[in-house]
Amino acid sequence: MNIKLFNHDNLVKVQNSPDKCPFCHKAITPNIHSGYKNIVSNNEYNIAELFMSCPNNECLKSFIGYYRFIASNHIVYMNQTTQGKLIGKEFSEHIIAVSPNFKIIYNEAFIAEQQDLKEICGVGYRKALEFLIKDYAKSKFGDKSEEIEKNMLAKVIGEYVTDVNIKSVAKRAVWLGNDETHYVRKWEGKDLNDLKRLIDLTVHWIEMEALTASFEEEMPG
Repeated sequence: MNIKLFNHDNLVKVQNSPDKCPFCHKAITPNIHSGYKNIVSNNEYNIAELFMSCPNNECLKSFIGYYRFIASNHIVYMNQTTQGKLIGKEFSEHIIAVSPNFKIIYNEAFIAEQQDLKEICGVGYRKALEFLIKDYAKSKFGDKSEEIEKNMLAKVIGEYVTDVNIKSVAKRAVWLGNDETHYVRKWEGKDLNDLKRLIDLTVHWIEMEALTASFEEEMPG
């Protein structure tokens, strides 16, 4: 489509647009209402800000999509919009029962990641993992709660996590989580997404153990 921008003489061709509303997070083709040419202070390139709205009748919120000029009459979407409603990750009742603080800490880290605070969100994910594992260990060894709380996480995994799948993925999640807190990274080929996948796997195996135990209790045999 073509649009007339304030602060710009010619119609410009608009290439691409946000495919998801930043508020309701539904897949959309936004309604574009108007635009404005904004000259960036470093003058490396010009930015266009397009005022648009969500067509979803349950939302209809407005936001700005950011574009850059690739020619005097051609702008391309920069994959950036006004910050809308930040989302949280949902966890099962089994995980929340084991560690309610895990969900709180994990989602604070997730919010930081959504705001592109990549240098600090990894530390938050590492803390969430520690709460999950230590609370899980305490649920298994209630008489050792004080030792579990005080010990290093790697030692807790080694001594108090008996399930081989949980032990395997949690140990590796700690390795990557520690990298997020250190000046020099040990695991250069791994990144924040790998840490999150390992935490997801840890959550998965804890859930599987809890579900298995619940069915064995309901259907003894």
